[in-house]
Amino acid sequence: MLTRSEHKPRPLSPTAKIACLLYSLLCYLCFLLGFLYFIGFLGNVAVPKSIDSGPGIPWPQALLVDVLLISLFAVQHSVMARKSFKLWWQNFVPAPIERATYVLASSAVLALMCWWWQPIDTLVWKADSPLATGLLSGLFWLGWGLVFLASALISHFELFGIKQALDTLRKPRAVDSTFKTPLLYKIVRHPLYLGFLIAFWATPAMTVGHLVFALTSTVYIMIGSYLEEKDLVEIFGEKYRHYQKTVGMLLPFPHRKPDPQD
Repeated sequence: MLTRSEHKPRPLSPTAKIACLLYSLLCYLCFLLGFLYFIGFLGNVAVPKSIDSGPGIPWPQALLVDVLLISLFAVQHSVMARKSFKLWWQNFVPAPIERATYVLASSAVLALMCWWWQPIDTLVWKADSPLATGLLSGLFWLGWGLVFLASALISHFELFGIKQALDTLRKPRAVDSTFKTPLLYKIVRHPLYLGFLIAFWATPAMTVGHLVFALTSTVYIMIGSYLEEKDLVEIFGEKYRHYQKTVGMLLPFPHRKPDPQD
């Protein structure tokens, strides 16, 4: 679910509003190109350098480099998403492009990770049968499908900063701040993260390098989910607490009846 900054936007001239929209579109294009490459990088599909390719270096150094790269992405992604940082950041960046700038920074760090990633190609498991290979490959693409669907359900273009810039050129509209749980969000609280987890772990050939990525990314997702839910409880209060009690965070489970006081 999305969080919105409460910072009051600075007045912008018509030219500045158009520039903001063009900037946000450019940031979105960078995201699309980088994210499509990342899918190929993780799946070892149609990219010049993937998670398991490259000359490689001795595994202790490779492990250190890879963990540092994932940690850099996690720190950037989490710090810039916090409400306190957004309020401070908007002293320097106009509010309509704050989200787009966040997306651009995330895309840049993701590209850096793909570029500097060091493979550790020792196999942890490898699917031997065509059926197992097909199932795991199918799960990989299913995970990415969930990611795109979940982002669309929570306003894809707001999530990536285009709507914020576009809104400056349109007549003001009342902000719909009601708590909603469309489709997948009725089954699991974070279907976007669930899609990532499926895509990160589903592979016919799991190398040590890929396993390092999957493990560290899973830890980050768990921490990120906790931090995000703190913000959501602050925004939606008891409605979100009730949601937490009746819907699983990352895995679907049968709804349990809420306490009478809920």
